[in-house]
Amino acid sequence: MGSLKEEENQTNIQWVKGPIIIGAGPSGLAVSACLKNIGIPTLILERDDCIASLWKKKTYDRLKLHLPKKFCQLPFLNFPKTFPKYPTKKQFISYLESYATHFSISPKFNQEVQNAEFDSKFGVWRVKTQDSEYVSRWLIVAAGENAEPAVPDIQGIENFEGNVIHTSGYSSGLDFKGKRILVVGCGNSGMEVSLDLCRFNAIPHMVVRNTVHVLPREMFGFSTFGIAMTILKWLPIRIVDKFLLLMSNVILGNTERLGLKRPKTGPLELKNATGKTPVLDVGALSHIKSGKIKVMEGVREITRNGAKFVDGQEREFDSIIFATGYKSNVLCWLKGSDLFTNEGRPMMPFADCWKGEKRLYCVGFNGKGLLGSVSNSINIANDIADQWRMSKDCMEKFTC
Repeated sequence: MGSLKEEENQTNIQWVKGPIIIGAGPSGLAVSACLKNIGIPTLILERDDCIASLWKKKTYDRLKLHLPKKFCQLPFLNFPKTFPKYPTKKQFISYLESYATHFSISPKFNQEVQNAEFDSKFGVWRVKTQDSEYVSRWLIVAAGENAEPAVPDIQGIENFEGNVIHTSGYSSGLDFKGKRILVVGCGNSGMEVSLDLCRFNAIPHMVVRNTVHVLPREMFGFSTFGIAMTILKWLPIRIVDKFLLLMSNVILGNTERLGLKRPKTGPLELKNATGKTPVLDVGALSHIKSGKIKVMEGVREITRNGAKFVDGQEREFDSIIFATGYKSNVLCWLKGSDLFTNEGRPMMPFADCWKGEKRLYCVGFNGKGLLGSVSNSINIANDIADQWRMSKDCMEKFTC
């Protein structure tokens, strides 16, 4: 029987002493820092040519963090005190770059994982990219829930003669000045893109296909999220949801009158159960009330010059922007996993979705944003540290 060392000598195989991490976004950086902080080396493989490529290359210019910075900072390094309460896209990227520098994190870029599979013979994970193979006892999936744009299949889209893009290709409303735009999707991205279009005198028509919770970003001068997290320490989630909805009706008014029907399940309970994030209003709602952003029901069919809607209306548009979010691509390359469903979502409840079998882990898949990534990262680092110490102790006893 051949050994793994013999294979390494004969082929382009690189043995990695510590865990292999797939993805150099905030989640990958966070778990790498947690492991390095306790003396465990890591190797990050990133398919793009930079860290945080989603933030750098696929987000719109006016994007800011939706939550206060204290809820979005990664382990062991806070945001600069000079940053505002809600950092801009550029500020967040600069923070991530400083974070990587601070912890001496140097990912291997342009390494797109084509296959990752557990080798039962040697008890290791084999990760193959376009030009190399990496081997480690541990594999951490940090490629995230937002790896690929999610675009729904709408009848007739191929016939539309205007411009069709996903928000991953949208920078600002400058390119759409004075145009009639169909924005498909009413989440945080759909709301913000519609708001941005208004600032450039475009005419956005926002499609609301499903129910949606819209909450004020702040209440009484404090973050709505922060208030919710505080009172959750003392009250059940359903009571907190009732409070949030009551205050939202007082501050924002009845959103259902604007065509934004709320789900029957409360915003926090729905978030915990499905990962669906409520919209935090940053100004779009006032434009909906004034009629600058027009709310449309679901699209029945795309035509050559516009769209037909389920309520019978038909309108012309110059462009269509899909604000329909992203999806995971994990199952395209991860084989034999017990962590993910066929849709690339966590198999287990969100609270327990960071650890699988055969020393497989994932971070950033619990639907809780950067806060969830921090929690996952700490759990993963502690779990691997226990194994690392046991392995080291065994080696020392064997050597003695």
